[in-house]
Amino acid sequence: MTAMQGRVEGFPAGFIWGCSNASYQSEGSLHELGRGESIWDVFCRLGGKVAGGGSGEGACDSWRRMEEDVALLRGLGVGAYRFSLSWPRIQPSGKGRPVQGAIDHYLRFCDLLAEAGIEPIVTLYHWDLPQALEDEGGWPMRETAFRFADYAALAFDALGGRVRRWVTLNEPWCSAFLGYGSGEHAPGRKDIGSAYRAAHHLLLGHGLAVGSYRETGLPGEIGITLNPATPRPATRREQDILAAQRFSVERTALWLDPLYGRGYPEAHLAARGIAMPIEAGDLGRIAAELDFLGVNYYNEDAIEAAPAGAGNPDGVAYAGDWHGRTAMGWSIVPDGLARMLARIHGQWRPKALWVTENGAAFADEDMEAGRVHDRDRIEYLRSHIASCRDAIAAGLPLRGYLAWTLMDNFEWSFGYTRKFGLVRVDSATGERHPKDSYHWYRDLLAGFVAP
Repeated sequence: MTAMQGRVEGFPAGFIWGCSNASYQSEGSLHELGRGESIWDVFCRLGGKVAGGGSGEGACDSWRRMEEDVALLRGLGVGAYRFSLSWPRIQPSGKGRPVQGAIDHYLRFCDLLAEAGIEPIVTLYHWDLPQALEDEGGWPMRETAFRFADYAALAFDALGGRVRRWVTLNEPWCSAFLGYGSGEHAPGRKDIGSAYRAAHHLLLGHGLAVGSYRETGLPGEIGITLNPATPRPATRREQDILAAQRFSVERTALWLDPLYGRGYPEAHLAARGIAMPIEAGDLGRIAAELDFLGVNYYNEDAIEAAPAGAGNPDGVAYAGDWHGRTAMGWSIVPDGLARMLARIHGQWRPKALWVTENGAAFADEDMEAGRVHDRDRIEYLRSHIASCRDAIAAGLPLRGYLAWTLMDNFEWSFGYTRKFGLVRVDSATGERHPKDSYHWYRDLLAGFVAP
């Protein structure tokens, strides 16, 4: 069952519109039902890691306010809501028997969505690794991939009757390279070798989970969500074109090549002296057939050639551009979304594409009686949805668009200083206040405005 939506101009019948969110960013209630600690709980307690010293303890209080959240979604008129399960709620230590109370909560949430005519799309992992598994080595350790597969099997068994679309991992590049390479994200480790080992084991865990899903015989679909980078060259000079291609590998081909049966990009690994910890059968498991590929898009950079060196093995640099920027400092390039989708489809040929996240943080300073007049966010959404329309017109198999995000939430290392939501959340009371962008998106889905 899907929500009643008007036909959005330029989009086919059956195209699915919705929003995305993540458990640690929105749920709060971190100590309910014996939930175990996640790597983000520990990371947030480390001084100076999160702006304002924030954590996911309060977040949007969605664990206790799920009825209110579903009412907001129903009022918006969306057909789908993508959210993530909390692994440390379901398995506090990352292994063993599940917590039935946590499963019952997610079952109830799926039922509420279904009653509102909204399809639940479930992400199994959105960065909140149980700390107990990190204590045993985390994603750089091969065993973590098998623990993830066990957890995925529990989720399929518990929720398979309610959920027909699954996402294994969200943005594994962030988990590997921000978590274990630069240390900007939990668990805060800084070792590039660990980042690449984590990348392989994240993909292995994904492949094992897909294999487990196929064995269930459930009538649904499973895919993965990446945040590719397909930057444009600053000029048409060959050196800049090649620099942009090299820049894209870590975020794009490093993931898509093995997912689509091509193995890892060897030139990229050789330039860094990296040998992936591949064991017999790994690449076949990673290349398990996908029903769809989710892509998260926020910006597109301009790249130029630069002298290569120890800290810059690819010989690349960011080039200045003329585009406006969001509060994250990201350039606003709507056409880049269609370019990204076209490149991915042309090079890897996924069966179906979804935009699983797209949105913008702005200061939201134009307020009147608690209402946010966020014209900049409306224009961001409108222009990027128009880019999706262009991609469909070009023949790309784009099946859905999920805005990031329903409500202002915990924005990882930025704490509560960056606001992406269609709905403002009062930090003192938890009350929800739809912004102008919420009402614009509602009118778009009802067919009253065009992108």
